[in-house]
Amino acid sequence: MSETTVNLALPYIMPAQAQKHVTHNEALQTLDAVVQLVITAHLASPPATPNEGECFWVLPGATDAWAGRSGRLALRQDGAWVFIAPRIGWRGLDRIDGRVKVFTGSIWDETPLPPDIQLSSLGVGATADATNRLAVSGPASLFTHSGNDHRLKINKAAPADTASLFFQSGWQGKAEMGLASDNRFAIKVSDDGGVWKTALSITPEGRVEMGERPLVRAARTPGTLSPAAGSTTGFDDLHLVAGGFALGAALASGEGHELVVPASGTYLVALNVETGTSSGHGLALRRNDTSDIIAVSGAAGTQSSTAIATLVQGDTLTLRHTGTAQLLFGYAHTEVSAFLL
Repeated sequence: MSETTVNLALPYIMPAQAQKHVTHNEALQTLDAVVQLVITAHLASPPATPNEGECFWVLPGATDAWAGRSGRLALRQDGAWVFIAPRIGWRGLDRIDGRVKVFTGSIWDETPLPPDIQLSSLGVGATADATNRLAVSGPASLFTHSGNDHRLKINKAAPADTASLFFQSGWQGKAEMGLASDNRFAIKVSDDGGVWKTALSITPEGRVEMGERPLVRAARTPGTLSPAAGSTTGFDDLHLVAGGFALGAALASGEGHELVVPASGTYLVALNVETGTSSGHGLALRRNDTSDIIAVSGAAGTQSSTAIATLVQGDTLTLRHTGTAQLLFGYAHTEVSAFLL
């Protein structure tokens, strides 16, 4: 019969054994150390003032009273050291980092997670909550392939719900992309986190819409007019408008208003001119009443011209006349069209 138990090496009380209390107390000492095991520290030499009941993991190269005891648990009991050899699979709380560790045969390592695990929430360097059930704080996150491809899937319950990526600055919403409240893929932006504008929207049929892209089709009030050479006319009606184009100040001539550019960028600009009679005329689209963007000239009839121009937010557009002609103003007659490329 063995004199110790198989797993914890606890001494048996043998038949006809004298001093049975010694064997019994030795077994209790071992149980007191390994049951609810707490490892105070990992050291190569004994601490100067150990507390009674503290347990230490003896590192390689042990010295002093721990010499030759590397790879053992050192338990302080009754003013002396009791050394215990752990076995693979023993568990204990490591007070250095507050984590439960498992003995691998050489080191105390993190308790491995099961291969399949379901959590109600998870925080990685951050605190998860009921809404943000996965919270990650770090300089980057990596999602990589297992085999060939890798897809990040975001699913919503119904068309009126939202499945999107939401971008913040200082915890204030600034941009969002995805399926927000319908099944159109959209990119939205906000300056204040409250008012949102859709920069790009793609229908389920694949049609692309840019509702905030600046565009305009502007003309003067319908009618005929023979502007004097060197005079300026403007616009009264915006037949198509988006992205902030607007009428500005009324012209001193009383013939319409300035057209105000809402955003800086490169624009495609078209000028259409229709004249009833002409003895030789010219018409130019001017920026800030200082430079021509596009111009047409000729005899009576219809002339059109198109150009690409760089415009700056706040620029004003007007029409500058030369020569003598009777012009037909209004939609599909003398008008200007422009949109941001």
